[in-house]
Amino acid sequence: MRKNLIETVTGAVVLAVAAFFIVFIYNKADLGNVDGYQIRAKFDRVDGIQAGSVVRMSGIKIGTVISSSLDPQTYFADVVMSIRRDVKIPEDTSVAVSSEGLLGGTFLSLSPGGSDEMLQAGGEITMTQGSIDLMGLLGQMIFSQNSKSDGKDQ
Repeated sequence: MRKNLIETVTGAVVLAVAAFFIVFIYNKADLGNVDGYQIRAKFDRVDGIQAGSVVRMSGIKIGTVISSSLDPQTYFADVVMSIRRDVKIPEDTSVAVSSEGLLGGTFLSLSPGGSDEMLQAGGEITMTQGSIDLMGLLGQMIFSQNSKSDGKDQ
């Protein structure tokens, strides 16, 4: 009987510590949606970007992606973002799909322009850079090295 009590108490302590860490990580990660104004951008590729993805400027989170959909006329990805109300975005701002590293997640990185005019709610960023196909680039590099070495041997 005593053994069951010790196992039960130990299990309860482990669950309490796990719950504490989950709450702590959630609060530190700042995973919640940003309440602000919406802007949009159209990309040729948005690999890894989905609802909830982070929008950053100068490395600081300023928003989140609300939705992404395919424009049936242009076949571009139409991405809607929510930007914090206290952050004003110049009209000539550019946005790129960026990666946190080789194994990291993807996010949208805004580079502010120098315009005095600011994007209004519902505005669109027109200068965009889609995601880079790393596997495709790696494959091209490998196959180009093989074709170079094949030409030298003959």
